[in-house]
Amino acid sequence: MASTALLAAAPLKVAAQVRPPEDIYPITHPDVAPGVDHQGQAGGLDYQFRRQPVYYRTFEAPGTIIVHTQDRFLFLVLGNSRAMRYGVGVGRDGFTWGGVKNISRKREWPDWVPPPEMIQRQPYLPRFMAGGPGNPLGARAMDLGTTVYRIHGTNAPETIGHAVSSGCIRLVNDDVIDLYERVPLGTKVVVLHH
Repeated sequence: MASTALLAAAPLKVAAQVRPPEDIYPITHPDVAPGVDHQGQAGGLDYQFRRQPVYYRTFEAPGTIIVHTQDRFLFLVLGNSRAMRYGVGVGRDGFTWGGVKNISRKREWPDWVPPPEMIQRQPYLPRFMAGGPGNPLGARAMDLGTTVYRIHGTNAPETIGHAVSSGCIRLVNDDVIDLYERVPLGTKVVVLHH
């Protein structure tokens, strides 16, 4: 996409040198899992996949989300050649996609109802799972248009940086909460599939 030319995405030197990682990436959000200790969720990620401000040039407007599936990063455009970068898990082989969507629905601790296509592939899956710490959608979910895809949390930080999903974009719960609080309904989401 010509309008989303990535010219650079390097960590901002000032933020990385002035503050220790814990200051730019709080270890856990108080809402990550009521009554469950998720201490270390952020600490379990490779540094490159931890939430951090970066230098990022794009023609997209501030507030736009840009997902680089090949690099396993999600960028929230802040403007002035800056973005907040999050590490993500993306669709595995056969489940990758690209395009432009908008956030059509936002949910906290969402219930999970696997789509029929997923049940057909994996008949052992539950037909319904109530929202909560054990739910595969994690702490927040943001639906993308009218598709079955969404940006959502995960309780499996080891999946970040890998192609593991059925097409959804997953972040650790701390990060999906942070992103959820920053973006409104209707936010433009550009998924770049290389």
